[in-house]
Amino acid sequence: YKLLWKAYSWNVDHDCHTVEKLNHHMKTGTWKKLVLDSEKHYHDEIRKAANLLLKRKDVRVMINAGPSSSGKTTTTLKLGEALSAAGISFVTLNLDHYFKNLDQHPKDEYGDHDYETPHALELEMIDDHLASLIKGKTIKMPAFDFKTGKRKDNVTEFKLEKGQIVLIDSLHGLYADMTKSLAPEQKFKFYIEAMCQMKDAEGNFVRWADLRLLRRMVRDSWQRNYDPVSTVGHWHYVRKAEKTYIVPFIHSVDYVFNGSLPYELSAHKIFLDHHFAPIIKKYQ
Repeated sequence: YKLLWKAYSWNVDHDCHTVEKLNHHMKTGTWKKLVLDSEKHYHDEIRKAANLLLKRKDVRVMINAGPSSSGKTTTTLKLGEALSAAGISFVTLNLDHYFKNLDQHPKDEYGDHDYETPHALELEMIDDHLASLIKGKTIKMPAFDFKTGKRKDNVTEFKLEKGQIVLIDSLHGLYADMTKSLAPEQKFKFYIEAMCQMKDAEGNFVRWADLRLLRRMVRDSWQRNYDPVSTVGHWHYVRKAEKTYIVPFIHSVDYVFNGSLPYELSAHKIFLDHHFAPIIKKYQ
């Protein structure tokens, strides 16, 4: 609640705590200052998180987790820049290569392969490789071929240089079995959520999940040539997984980061407004 109040107070101070207020910024041209203020606040929070990690001298693994489209990738890059400026180097362990073969993949109630569950990954192998890395050993990473749905083990040699930190950028980084061999002091758990503290005309707060859905619709259409209508149709899989395997762990982390930007609803409207009529027609 402290974090929510902090986010809402910032919005109040910058006159963007309601959709009506945000619309006023757009109409009067003051949105430019709002964008600059929002970006500065975002980077200030990045520096705070980096400074907290720097105080933890025993950390060997940084876990960046959070629900879909919360801002993990962008925030990880920015956090990496802040840490690099302080002389800290980290390398990413790409967990996509640890997927089980497709014929071993868990399936949902409709018989579809479920990529959203942590059990689609070889959790024991990930845990073993992390434990080996922080002991200074060389591991041989697997390689997963998404075209064939098969994984080949012992493909790429990987070792940490002195002083390097392993970064896990994953939806399921907080799932205990993934890092069970590591001591708590060796892990820095960073959680990101798009905590959009803004009210609509009826006084209801904009739902964080709805904001993330808008983000995912834009991302899927730009980067994956995926129709936004289809993104909405798949969203129930995403929500089911994150409510089971991601959101419940928010209380176990070292730092919670707000990845929302107060002005972004206006940007999403430009790209998504014309998609809503067919979406409502199909799913309402």
